[in-house]
Amino acid sequence: MRVDVVFTPDEAGAAPTGIVIDVIRATSTICQALVSGYKTVFCAADVDEARALRDALGEGVLGGERNAVRIPGFDLGNSPREYLELIAETLVLSTTNGTRAVVAAAGRCERVLIASLLNLSAVVEAARDAGDDVLVVCAGVQGTLALDDAFVAGRIVELLGCERTDAADAAARLTTTWTDAEEAFRASKSGRNLMENAPELEADIPFCARESVLDVVPRLVGMRAGAAEITP
Repeated sequence: MRVDVVFTPDEAGAAPTGIVIDVIRATSTICQALVSGYKTVFCAADVDEARALRDALGEGVLGGERNAVRIPGFDLGNSPREYLELIAETLVLSTTNGTRAVVAAAGRCERVLIASLLNLSAVVEAARDAGDDVLVVCAGVQGTLALDDAFVAGRIVELLGCERTDAADAAARLTTTWTDAEEAFRASKSGRNLMENAPELEADIPFCARESVLDVVPRLVGMRAGAAEITP
């Protein structure tokens, strides 16, 4: 069993098991929504795709952001704290980076798991149980490396404890750069973008920096109208 890491979805790489990270905030939001009782989260790359899918479904919550700000006309944004209470059984989500990364991973991995720091232990156990090589896909920020995702990738690599590529080893070594996850998240471009563009949501950073507090493993079960369908 070997683990590799790509720091953006555009980097080459494939494996039977893919683990997608956009810790600030899409994958944290997906984990929280499913724990709160949402049955399905559809990850749409584009805003128009999300709107069209919700219209086709005839129900559900439309959530998402661009540059950390709620998309006009959407029911909710991309703060995991907005999903602490159940509103509907279905969430159609579109975000700047994370939902695109999920869709990209769906095209190159046999199984796709959704990871955040919140469900770290659960997703590592699921990947280990699968027994196949693992590709950790970091969402990054608009095609560039994001330190927050790289930090979580490093924690996954550490906990998997299997053979590492150089990229995986680099991610693991990055985790020693900061005293804790919140420090890493605040130092990242993702964290800075959130604080600059939506300072009222700064509390999302410590919320997302909690490790292994949710026992959920969101998984890709299929595609619908270009969107990745995720269930617990």
